[in-house]
Amino acid sequence: MMKILVPISNVPDTTTKIAFTNGDTEFNTAGVQFIINPYDEWYALVRALELKEAGKAEKVTVIHVGLADSDATIRKAFALGADDGVRIDNEGPDAYFVAEQIANYAKENGYELIMAGKETISFNGSSVGAMIAGFMDLPLVSLATKFDLEGNKATIEHDIDGGTQVVECELPLVVSCAKGMAEQRIPNMKGIMGARTKPLTVVAATSNDKLTNIKSYTLSAGRTTCKMIDENNIDELVHLLHTEAKVI
Repeated sequence: MMKILVPISNVPDTTTKIAFTNGDTEFNTAGVQFIINPYDEWYALVRALELKEAGKAEKVTVIHVGLADSDATIRKAFALGADDGVRIDNEGPDAYFVAEQIANYAKENGYELIMAGKETISFNGSSVGAMIAGFMDLPLVSLATKFDLEGNKATIEHDIDGGTQVVECELPLVVSCAKGMAEQRIPNMKGIMGARTKPLTVVAATSNDKLTNIKSYTLSAGRTTCKMIDENNIDELVHLLHTEAKVI
């Protein structure tokens, strides 16, 4: 029966105060609480688990490219119900490297379905899923909001400009999952206790390919004060939109 591979990212909690170090070239991880990327967890992983629970998959494996400090995040995926996990022991310098490592592992181990979140909340690049499909020479359905499987054929809904498209595709396949794919799941006590003993395999990276380098990070300017304009003073509103907001 089919095996599902779910790539997961280790990202800062949304309440984290962002700061940089080493001349603004590195994210400052001091005191930061890390979580599973929500798109990976709530939509990709949970839908994969639902497919397994419905008898349509044999096993759900999570995979992460990172160092030992991300093991706790991987075990959170175990608590939700993932059967096992793989950590490729490397910092994961860019999306290309991460996708290449995941694709290599998926090919070597015969995974027919790779379900990834549409993007990470830390970089919002939305590129890893597409790169995995490219490395594996497989079809990709992006921004998927519904996914079902009958035998070897997947029926998928995904967002397009102006509406929703329904596609059918045979496995093997890569899917990037968006809101609507599944509902958030909270691990129960049995899952939390079992997460301690589930197998986590650590493997070496298969290459050192890296296409990008970080020059610097810059914080966004943040919100400015709100200006209130009298509803009858349309001329002032137009003036401010033109000279300050620069949107007209």
